[in-house]
This record gives sequence, C-alpha cells and structure tokens, in this order.
Amino acid sequence: MTQLDAAGRLGANISQLRETRGLTQQQMARLAGVPRATWAHLETGHANPTLAVLSRVASALQVTIEELIAAPRSAVKHFPAATLVTRTRGDVTVRKLLPDPIPGMELDRMELPARARMIGVPHLPGTTEYLTCERGSIVLVASGDSWTLAPGDVVVFRGDQRHSYANPGDRVAVGYSVVLLARSP
Repeated sequence: MTQLDAAGRLGANISQLRETRGLTQQQMARLAGVPRATWAHLETGHANPTLAVLSRVASALQVTIEELIAAPRSAVKHFPAATLVTRTRGDVTVRKLLPDPIPGMELDRMELPARARMIGVPHLPGTTEYLTCERGSIVLVASGDSWTLAPGDVVVFRGDQRHSYANPGDRVAVGYSVVLLARSP
C-alpha cells in the first residue's frame, strides 16, 4: 500500500467511515452541516479543510479529528498460518482455523501423519462435532463404532463421548473439526 499524504489519508478515512455507516455523501454532508461538494472534495483528498470543517466532519462521523487524519486502517487483516494457535497431540498437528475465538464454537484443522492416531477429549454433554476429511482417509471411532471418511465426507457425532481420530493410510491425512459446544449448566 502506498503512503498517502495528509489530505489523501483524510479522504480515505472519511470515505471508509461513511461507507461503513452505509450513508451517502449527501446524507453525511447534511449531518456535518457542509455542502455536498465540500464533502466530495474531502473524500477525493483534494480539499484543504479548515479546523471548523474537520471538527464538524469528525462529529458527524462520531470519531476524533486524530482518527480522520491517521493512517487508514485496513479493512483486511492477514494472518499467516504460523501465527495461528497450533498444538501437537502425539504426532498429530492441530491448528485453529480462526485467529479470534467464536463463542460456543471451535474450528480446527488436523494433520495426521501416516498411521497416526489421536484421542479426542470429550466435551460437555450436548456438544456436537462435525468432522470432514479433506485429504487421505480418517477413521473416527466414537463409542465403539467406527466410520472411515474419504475426501469430502462428513460425519456428525456427539462430542461428549469418547472418540479418536486415526489415519490408516501411508500419506498425510487432513481433516477439519467443527465443535458446537454445549453451554455449561
């Protein structure tokens, strides 16, 4: 991303803040008490506003003047795989799929080397787990029953029971687990 000058940063911020609020330039200009043409010039980065105009714009957007002229915040955040929470359980690598937790849900990627096995941890009663296989073959054992998943297969089971995951193959298997946690009483 290129560095913007102060007017460019101001324009990018005002435009992003307005769009986030779902309002038109006309609506925002009315809220700020400035002509629509002034608002348009502010957003293009071609304006040289007075402090009074900046104050009205900041007030209309419900932000500080400092936020208007700061480096724009990216609407996208990149999280390299190495920055996501990863743990190993025996030979199996389990990585969180999301950088931020979602209340009541766990999303994990499991990489099982050839012939690896991992014992699952039973969750609270009422928990549901969805397991899908992306690559290789994964055998799920839950309460004494066994299911073999091929790529694209999904199995849904009670996550509050004893269970394990295994890769019976000669190559790495990859699966994804979505756990909908039951609320504690």
